[in-house]
Amino acid sequence: MEDYIEKIKQSGEFIKEYINAKPDVSVVLGTGLGSLADEIQDRKVVKYSDIPNFPVSTVEGHAGELIAGHLSGKYVLCMSGRFHYYEGYAMKEVTFPVRVFKYLGIDNLIVSNASGGMNPSFRPGDLMVIKDHINLMGYNPLIGKNYDELGPRFPDMSEAYSKKLIGIAKNAARTLEIDLKEGVYVAVSGPNFETPAELKMLRLIGADAVGMSTVPEVIAARHSGMNVLGISCITDMAIAEGLEPLDGERVIETANRSKTKFVNLVEKIIELI
Repeated sequence: MEDYIEKIKQSGEFIKEYINAKPDVSVVLGTGLGSLADEIQDRKVVKYSDIPNFPVSTVEGHAGELIAGHLSGKYVLCMSGRFHYYEGYAMKEVTFPVRVFKYLGIDNLIVSNASGGMNPSFRPGDLMVIKDHINLMGYNPLIGKNYDELGPRFPDMSEAYSKKLIGIAKNAARTLEIDLKEGVYVAVSGPNFETPAELKMLRLIGADAVGMSTVPEVIAARHSGMNVLGISCITDMAIAEGLEPLDGERVIETANRSKTKFVNLVEKIIELI
């Protein structure tokens, strides 16, 4: 674990020297949502493979780049692509970038993802602000010995997603006349999509959207005291009755169709933070 902490510091110092600035906000871009990075001005781009100790994203729709620069009057640090548990990474690798963000002194984290909508009032292409989550990934990134310099042994999760940031997101959506949904996100390990019986169960326990990411990063961020905002792009309807076959290409295609709305919303949120 001491080696893990040292790796965080090494990565943080590399990024700090590379960008030569203190970011105000960090952003994690999910599948098909990388176009936000194109709007960043005075960009400095570094591939994950060039950052000491960083994992490398292997999933289609994830560029695998860290982009720093100005967006909506703030200096942002943006991950274009994330790491998933189903890729074979350990949870401490999945959450490694969040630890580095905190080391850099960033207090606000915006996480995004592509997800299946289980709430019948949702439609593909909708954006949903995450008000809470359910962790069904079968593991937790905090398992193992705890080190106080990263966070407390038993972190509170009564406000996993910042009520203040959710309020900002809703205000931004109203200003832009975007019908922003709100709901509970459930994370499963993947990589297969869910069976009809599984979807019935997930809906019964209170989930509005399902995906294979985000929750580990949020747990690590809250463990370290960061404020978190989560936004899901509903790419398909994951409702047991009438479930249609789904593949990754369709998910990316729908996310791409929603990119303008997503970019406009996140830009406005960052402006208001």
